[in-house]
Amino acid sequence: MRSERLELAATIVLSFAVVLTAWSAFEAAKWGGVQATRFSEAAAARTESVRLDTLAGQQAQLDIAVFMEWSAALADDVVSGLIAPPSTTYEPDTGTRSGFLFVRIRPEFRTLIDDWLAKSPTTNPDAPATPFEMDGYQNERAAEADRLRTRADQLAADARTANQNGDNYVLTAVLFAAVLFFAGVTTKVVSERNRLILFGTSVTTLVIGMLIVFSLPIEI
Repeated sequence: MRSERLELAATIVLSFAVVLTAWSAFEAAKWGGVQATRFSEAAAARTESVRLDTLAGQQAQLDIAVFMEWSAALADDVVSGLIAPPSTTYEPDTGTRSGFLFVRIRPEFRTLIDDWLAKSPTTNPDAPATPFEMDGYQNERAAEADRLRTRADQLAADARTANQNGDNYVLTAVLFAAVLFFAGVTTKVVSERNRLILFGTSVTTLVIGMLIVFSLPIEI
């Protein structure tokens, strides 16, 4: 009768181990998929960030070139008497070369130049030397590149976390495989003492595996 109860208990342990092994394998596969997806998204975000960074650099070079060209044209127009020297405001005259260039500066940068001129850079020693030194100078592409770079870092971190979760589930699957072995051979051993040792080992391993698997995040 005692032997039959032990066999029944071993069968129950085997049933739990089989179900939990399947669950661990399922979760390991799911987290593996999450890892692959996050790494792929991180790579795409990083690629787009590099592209926008390159465009931002080109835009900054264009801003510098246009500003220098406009400054030179402005000085020529002032010397020629076509316009008065700007003080704190500047109204472009499209009939002059400086005005022609100014209205073709990108709107965000043009507004910043207006703010810079409002500080009287030609007479105020505390004014920034150029608009590029002002806090307001920014490039939307550069800002978006920074955002995507941060997102790529977060996605890569999520991928590493998913990888660790998958590894943890693989570990529990190994533990449950050990439970299957110990519980399976319990009924094959003749010595009652050895059967109890094997059964106790299988139960202990099952409990440890269950504690681990129930503490892990679930991905459905």
